[in-house]
Amino acid sequence: EGDYPAALGARQRALEITQVLYPNDNHAAGKELRLKQQYFFVSATLQDMIRTFMAAKPGRSWEELPDKVAMQLNDTHPSIGVAELMRLLMDEYHLGWTLAWNIVCKVFAYTNHTVLPEALEKWPVSLMKNLLPRISEIIFEINRRWLNEVKQVFGDDWNKIGALSVIEGEGDHQMIRMANLAIIGSFKVNGVAAIHAEIVKSDVFPTFVEYYAKKGINDKFIGVTNGVTCRRWLAQCNPTLGKVITRCLGSDKWIRDLSLLDGLKKFADDKKTQDDFMEAKRFNKQRLADYVKKHLDVDVNCDTMFDIQVKRIHEYKRQLLNVLQIIHRYSELKKMSPSDRKNMIAKTCFIGGKAAAGYYVAKRIIALATAVGRVINNDPDTKDFLKLIFIPNYKVGNAQIIIPANDISEHISTAGTEASGTSNMKFVMNGGIIIGTDDGANIEIKENVGEENIFIFGAKCHEIADATKKMREGAGWDGRLKNVVSMIRSGQFGNPVDFEPVLNSIENGNDRYLLAHDFASYVDCQAKVDEAYKDKEKWAKKCIMAVSGMGFFSTDRTIQEYADVIWNCKPVPRPDPRA
Repeated sequence: EGDYPAALGARQRALEITQVLYPNDNHAAGKELRLKQQYFFVSATLQDMIRTFMAAKPGRSWEELPDKVAMQLNDTHPSIGVAELMRLLMDEYHLGWTLAWNIVCKVFAYTNHTVLPEALEKWPVSLMKNLLPRISEIIFEINRRWLNEVKQVFGDDWNKIGALSVIEGEGDHQMIRMANLAIIGSFKVNGVAAIHAEIVKSDVFPTFVEYYAKKGINDKFIGVTNGVTCRRWLAQCNPTLGKVITRCLGSDKWIRDLSLLDGLKKFADDKKTQDDFMEAKRFNKQRLADYVKKHLDVDVNCDTMFDIQVKRIHEYKRQLLNVLQIIHRYSELKKMSPSDRKNMIAKTCFIGGKAAAGYYVAKRIIALATAVGRVINNDPDTKDFLKLIFIPNYKVGNAQIIIPANDISEHISTAGTEASGTSNMKFVMNGGIIIGTDDGANIEIKENVGEENIFIFGAKCHEIADATKKMREGAGWDGRLKNVVSMIRSGQFGNPVDFEPVLNSIENGNDRYLLAHDFASYVDCQAKVDEAYKDKEKWAKKCIMAVSGMGFFSTDRTIQEYADVIWNCKPVPRPDPRA
């Protein structure tokens, strides 16, 4: 009818769904857009899956679908797919509830990626009803039928019924717990590291585990440790080290079978191999130094130890702990005489990562890191012995330059908070050593590379509850940490008002992630790293042994485990392209 503005407006509203992923959801409009995005992509995927299934064999029975399709819910974000597949099967293809639900529960499996309660996605019922009324109806019906089954097991134990319900709260404050929906609609639930799988069962979803155990189902919750692909994260991003490995092992078959890295162990004491490893490391450090000079105009000495922490900025990942330790190191250097400084290990610290759009404290941590870097990097007394460089716009592209350059990498999340981590695997695969906590995949890396080839500090998982209680009750801080906080508040690194939200996050019993508790252990562990780094031959041996233990952490092993244990997927011979 010639109403071009209206037509363009409709087109623009449609484009908004796909133009900006993961919008800031600190406000209603952002929440609504994020739910639209999730539903859009999930529904499109499911519709495409059904179309492919039907086209392959017209007229086939719907009962065949679970034999041909497995849908892995990668955390809670796509878990609306449970309700959407029900909608498609019932409303578009006219299946009854019972048959549709039986199919859904055999198609979906759910991978949990977090132990933090706030990261388990919840949607306001009011938003779901307004935006997706049919999906809301289906979720409520799923929950009604589910709770009837729960009551047959737990009777009128309303605490357990409440824990298992998809819907929590009452009235205008009702929320839909997407993790509960994912568990109910899936035939398997897996964690992504050995410790994480146990935490999922004991701490995150214990009532679900109890319910299924009473039903005689003891294998619904399992663990599949993450992996990374050595094709990208070693062979492609670090060809210099790759050539050394190929020479030692006699072929490049390790690129397709990472377990062959175990063969490097016999070269750990070989002087030529040690030299070749360190020469490859030096090449990669120079490549990162060139990148930093080009993009940040900061000079980096490649003879310093490269200490790297790159990952999403989050309080539980404790980039703040790293910054506080760097300030302490700076403070100690300032106290020394010039001759004493020359006996210290010179270090260049790199931090990189992005913060979620609405995560204010994380952004303040970035601000503190950059402010500290500006001071340290320009201090004539210390700049030759310590630098802190924040690398902006961390992404896969520059990660392939950053990771191969590490001497030591930081994986220092509070024990029991990191599901697995995969950057830890990439760093070690590239010939670096970890300083970290007993958390996530660090534990399995330690088991595979040997305790002597990793530096572990801080509270263990079983100690967290007591440590948290002590800190809430006002346990005293290490004097070195008190000094660091005083330095920040003195204005030495800029207006202290800018950093108050960061300091407030660890003071007055607010130290949820135990930075103050673990600080002393962390500083002492850093001293052990320095001491070990002084012996170049032993350090080279550590690096070789670390790489040799990384065969388990191949994504090939991970995918095979999913195929065997969850998807029941058998390999299909690849046709000869020459035939």
